[in-house]
Amino acid sequence: MHWDPRYERHYSLPGFGYEAQEKLTAAQVLVVGAGGLGCPVLQYLTAAGVGRIGIVDFDTIELSNLQRQTLYSTADLGQLKCAVAVRKLSENNPSITIVGHPVLLDDSNANTIVSQYDIVVDCTDNFAVRYIINDCCTRLEKPLVFAAIYQYEGQIAIFNVADDDGTVCHYRDLFPQVPSAEEAPNCSENGVLGVLPGIIGLMQATEVLKLITGIGEPLVNKLMTFNVLTYQSMILSITPNSERAKVYATEKREATEQDRHLEQDISLIYPYEIASYLQDKNVSLVDIRESYEEPSFAIATQEIPLSILFDHLDELKATHIIVVCQSGKRSLHAAGKLKAHFGPAKRVSHLAGGIISYLSTNKAE
Repeated sequence: MHWDPRYERHYSLPGFGYEAQEKLTAAQVLVVGAGGLGCPVLQYLTAAGVGRIGIVDFDTIELSNLQRQTLYSTADLGQLKCAVAVRKLSENNPSITIVGHPVLLDDSNANTIVSQYDIVVDCTDNFAVRYIINDCCTRLEKPLVFAAIYQYEGQIAIFNVADDDGTVCHYRDLFPQVPSAEEAPNCSENGVLGVLPGIIGLMQATEVLKLITGIGEPLVNKLMTFNVLTYQSMILSITPNSERAKVYATEKREATEQDRHLEQDISLIYPYEIASYLQDKNVSLVDIRESYEEPSFAIATQEIPLSILFDHLDELKATHIIVVCQSGKRSLHAAGKLKAHFGPAKRVSHLAGGIISYLSTNKAE
């Protein structure tokens, strides 16, 4: 390994040294959420020399974020958190790789993104996304380092890693079911002390370093709670929950049934038909892929990424909307939701087989 003075204090640290630093250099860590928790996690994993760090976040920087999200400044307002984080972290440590994923993690992209990394760090404040992260890590057998904050308290735990007895626990063993919107805590409504995510985020980053290097006793199958007002902390053991699999199976079945209901009125448009539809001024071909996805699709009338599509419904003026994505999976699901929103006022279709099929058909012709 090349000696780097940046990590001099690690090299001389008893029980750590060159060997542990080599493990950090080889590690690939995905951080989901670049907000209050994500900022300290990202900053310290970058400084520690984790070789490849991925960042998933589609949000933009707002003035109210700056009270606790110390990676950003007033000059960054309005910019994508992901883009700013990649730039600033790369400047902090140019010897490692920082990868941005400016998307909302969902069922359509979670496997593709998560599969690229060794460890996943949940720094989100969105319960739906939190369960997607957990379920994806469970399927792919990826260690998950979780943390959450609420007002003056925080929680940290490690899931999907076997403890000394060989037991593996998941987030759903602790919280089997996705809470309703009324039950889920909301920082914007309930507030959070600005230093709290910094403290909990640093603990979360520490757990990541412990997992990678093998030092100490990581919080595997344990939940640590910390109160910043009293400095009281508690560590609770987590055990497998027999209700977890049952609740998950019910959720998947209900989601599938809901998707079928939403999609039953969606018509298929085949690649060879697209040209004829584009001659109609009342038709809009909407590419819902994220901005980084290739190849380009020049014939699209509108480009609105799925991650923000439902915040821009007022831009869909056409009476017939044809939704397109890479393979047709995301477009079918999005089209179903659009149909449910617009009802009979608009015709909603999706491109069968997606852009891949369209380009393949065009090439064949």
